[in-house]
Amino acid sequence: MTRGMVSAAQPEAAEAGVDVLRAGGNAVDAAIGAALVQTAVDPQMCGIAGMGCMHVYLPSRGIHTTIDFHGRAPAAVRSDMWQDLIIREADDGWGFILEGRVNEIGYQAITTPMTLRAFDHALRRFGTQRLAELIQPAIAWCDDGFLVRPHVSEFWHEPARAGRDANIGVVTRFPATQKIYVKQDGHLHAVGDLLRNPDMGRTYRRIADHGVDEFYAGHIAGQIAADMAEHNGLLTLNDLAACKAEENAPLWGTYRGYRIATNNPPGGGIQLIEMLNILEHFDLYAMGHNSPEYIRVVSEAMKIATVDKDAKVGDPKFVPVPVGELTSKQYATTMTKRIRSREKTHVPRFNGGGAENKHTTHICVVDSDGNAVTMTHTLGQPSGVVTEGLGFMYNGAMAVFDPRPGHAGSLEPGKSRFSALSPTIVFRDEKPFLVLGAPGATYITMGNLQVMLNVLDFGMTAEQAVYAPRFAAVSDTIELSNRILHAAERDLRAAGYPTKRHAQSFQFARVHAIRIVDGKPDGGADPAAGGMVLAA
Repeated sequence: MTRGMVSAAQPEAAEAGVDVLRAGGNAVDAAIGAALVQTAVDPQMCGIAGMGCMHVYLPSRGIHTTIDFHGRAPAAVRSDMWQDLIIREADDGWGFILEGRVNEIGYQAITTPMTLRAFDHALRRFGTQRLAELIQPAIAWCDDGFLVRPHVSEFWHEPARAGRDANIGVVTRFPATQKIYVKQDGHLHAVGDLLRNPDMGRTYRRIADHGVDEFYAGHIAGQIAADMAEHNGLLTLNDLAACKAEENAPLWGTYRGYRIATNNPPGGGIQLIEMLNILEHFDLYAMGHNSPEYIRVVSEAMKIATVDKDAKVGDPKFVPVPVGELTSKQYATTMTKRIRSREKTHVPRFNGGGAENKHTTHICVVDSDGNAVTMTHTLGQPSGVVTEGLGFMYNGAMAVFDPRPGHAGSLEPGKSRFSALSPTIVFRDEKPFLVLGAPGATYITMGNLQVMLNVLDFGMTAEQAVYAPRFAAVSDTIELSNRILHAAERDLRAAGYPTKRHAQSFQFARVHAIRIVDGKPDGGADPAAGGMVLAA
């Protein structure tokens, strides 16, 4: 095996990860070094005030775990505080649209910032390098600036849809944020412009010099708490002090002789295992890749898992999640009969709207010792809030809580909401065969699923699997990327399925993957956001 491989959603991050591997760091070091760069060069997709899940496999040390760092609702939250503000639920199930967008932009949208704590936890437990070293490339990108990529600019200019405001408010609504992203002539930085963020660089230097506790209990924490209090935010010093990453054993499943290791609720791995169990009953290869029947069968599995997720999956610390039932082969057999009978599963939505934007990124790393890391981290939804002088943007992860009391995803103090984050490792002969994950909100599990099927059922390389056209069904409508054949769409419509074709060629999560065959890795990086694979 080479020294390793990195697949990341940003070229700068892929290069940073490979630099760490070449300097002798392990997969954990490389993943954190790359992720810190991601926070600097893709600051609305992720950040140190975000959330996520890291899947770690270190065979020489007998370690296989997931580090869950889901943002939690601040202690000041009340379960009924937004129930009178509901306009509609997003059609893809990614949160609710409320009057004034109070749940997704501004100070009340912010859950506990978990990412920095998790990075430090991972390095202390499993890394060989210190965060103070690994943060230096990110500091350089803050100080020297990065070229605004098309993906970054496209997010800023995403138009209003489904009742939400246009994304431009995320970078222009608040003065401290506007100072970073708007030029002196009043225009946003354009593609190819050099964007510097010296305030973030200074914050990162302070963290390097004084440690992560500076962010959660020190001077930076005081600045955060003061800003929140001044602007009627929910987050307090006590919430910051309570931030703690958690380790959990992976959630396991099987598919056609492969062993699947993924994450537990409130992450999305439960959906992956449920869908794979159902699809194991069908000869997908015989149907033909992306044929009308293949799309129908896989879409029905997606819809079944979506209905179950909406009704039954939440934070297991607050709601009983029937993991055993939903991931059982017996349950899958029952659902298979429904699909074979050509029954169409209905996905309920509360005043359904339209599909929403995605605000997440991903990193996959394997190293020469057989270690593997796959990590999805995110702002959930960028809140638009930057504390004056600190430079980083806070998450807006309150957006995906259910504002209706009494539901699996309802608001409660200290609670995490469901997230489709599902960093996954597929094992063949007890060794990692496919390491993957994706950003993409509710489409994450659907993108991961299709890349897994592409590799496991159709024998594709990681690159072929990531580049293949995708579709999704997270509502009653089957959504198609523009490279799905129109003939297939006509057949689906003739069978009574509503469809929606997207203009994008690459759509429905941005999957990153590394496949390992005979000790040799090959990788795929989703091109929609300018992803890149590099061998060390």
